[in-house]
Amino acid sequence: MADDKNIAPGEEFRNGGRAVIATLAAHGVDTIFGIPGTHNLEFYRHLSEFGIRAITPRHEQGAGYGADGYFLVSGKPGVVITTSGPGLTNVITAAATAYAESRPMLILSPGVPTGLERADVGMLHETKDSSGALNRLLVSSQRTRTAEGAAQAVAEAFAMFSSSRPGPVHIEVPLDVLEGVWNGSVPTQIPGRRPGLDPRVISRAAEAVGGATRPLIVAGGGARKASAEVRAFAEELDAPVATTANGKGIISEDHPLSLGSNVRFPSVQAESAAADVLIVLGSELADSDLWGGLIGAQTSAGIRDEASTQVVIRCDIDPDQLGKNLGGDILACADAGEFLTALMTELDQNAPTTTSAREVTPTGGGAERVQEIRASWGSDFDFESIGARVTRLVEQGAGPSVVVAGDSSQVTYDGSVHALTASTPDQLLYMPGFATLGYGIPAAIGAKLADSARPVACILGDGAAMFSIQELMTAGELGLGIPFVIVDNGGYAEIEAQMVDRTIEPFAVRLTRPDFAALGRSMGGSGATIAESDIDELLPTAVAEALDRTVPTTIHITLGC
Repeated sequence: MADDKNIAPGEEFRNGGRAVIATLAAHGVDTIFGIPGTHNLEFYRHLSEFGIRAITPRHEQGAGYGADGYFLVSGKPGVVITTSGPGLTNVITAAATAYAESRPMLILSPGVPTGLERADVGMLHETKDSSGALNRLLVSSQRTRTAEGAAQAVAEAFAMFSSSRPGPVHIEVPLDVLEGVWNGSVPTQIPGRRPGLDPRVISRAAEAVGGATRPLIVAGGGARKASAEVRAFAEELDAPVATTANGKGIISEDHPLSLGSNVRFPSVQAESAAADVLIVLGSELADSDLWGGLIGAQTSAGIRDEASTQVVIRCDIDPDQLGKNLGGDILACADAGEFLTALMTELDQNAPTTTSAREVTPTGGGAERVQEIRASWGSDFDFESIGARVTRLVEQGAGPSVVVAGDSSQVTYDGSVHALTASTPDQLLYMPGFATLGYGIPAAIGAKLADSARPVACILGDGAAMFSIQELMTAGELGLGIPFVIVDNGGYAEIEAQMVDRTIEPFAVRLTRPDFAALGRSMGGSGATIAESDIDELLPTAVAEALDRTVPTTIHITLGC
């Protein structure tokens, strides 16, 4: 067949793998993350024909985190291809992270042949019920029955990504389907169907914000694509904007109305309780952001203060999010950008009746309130903590557009989340909800692959680094000039502190670490060690030089030196 001149290139292998890869290409996919294996080669066969590059990490968990970092910078859903069995189970933690943070990810894997489900015959990589297991952890997992069904499942996943709360989707293609004949065609793209806007909700929201004298906006990850609308709305209302960690940079943090990604600060929470109208966009107001605190006038999480007259407006594309952790008075199940656009249109139409009300601002304008709140931040947060200092120094060396990949490290959640001055919503790669160790290094690789011209740096602790240190080899292989800044406090210092607080004699938390700089060099990159006492002088230059290289640089910061 291969010599038949009437057969187009690739058509001699017109199988289920081709059906899936052709559909990915039709949906704009140009990069996949994964590791080739015995059972997934019919996916890999077709990648180059359709112009899709394959990124090979050293562990499938790194493939998932890399895909997530790629999405956060490119805006394109990350795609992961695994082999069956352990290849798929290795990516589950990364997929569960995407679920917790509401980020799109498509995972493709082969499965046991049709008819051998739960057969337990000892087949290579045989798993009892892969799809059933992932269906309980992700948005969905589907085991397809035909090549045409596999292609359609891919199209349906992309439609979901564009029209509802995003999350990870797994598609399992049985081996006989993956390698069998495909007689269908590439399915057309399915238009996204977002929830419609209710004019009555828009009218009620306009009436509430039109009469507000002390409004406050809280924006979460669900409003990342509505950055322009959030800024315009804030400026029209003269309202301060606080964001969650996933919403960081939705409004530039040097904007006079920005309260940064600091919803855990007591001063910001106090302002949210004092607001007469509180507008919450695309956030569940999770405790992983609030650290035991509350947003809005509440006596406890989900219990409104009956003495308060605060009006709460909540907007989320997922109706199940609208009542979480804070009850709302006006609920908009809608895309944040579409909701704000309609709301501003309504406000402009009613400008003669709303402008005078908004001019009555007893506490002063929004910018003045922001200045007052910022003045109290010294008691809310230690801006001289090692994480905050390192973040500022990395930003100084890399420039204001730097993308910083963090991890579930103190230097991230007690440093970069608050110390990085983000001007766009793609500058901090982080996962506050699932709090995944090992995320930072592969996420930085994914971000750099998404935009090679953008400065990307990774800041993480020594404990987190050891979860995915092997991906330094991936960065070197790809020629990525990324500085990986590893702040070494000797192990799991926060857990040690928690042990002490509970009167537990610390054990199992002080760890032996490698010479990270030497390890980085051994993997084909560059390396440097900087003592804590020298970081102000040396770190910005080390970061700038690292960004000019075509290999990764491991910068080992030793604390207490």
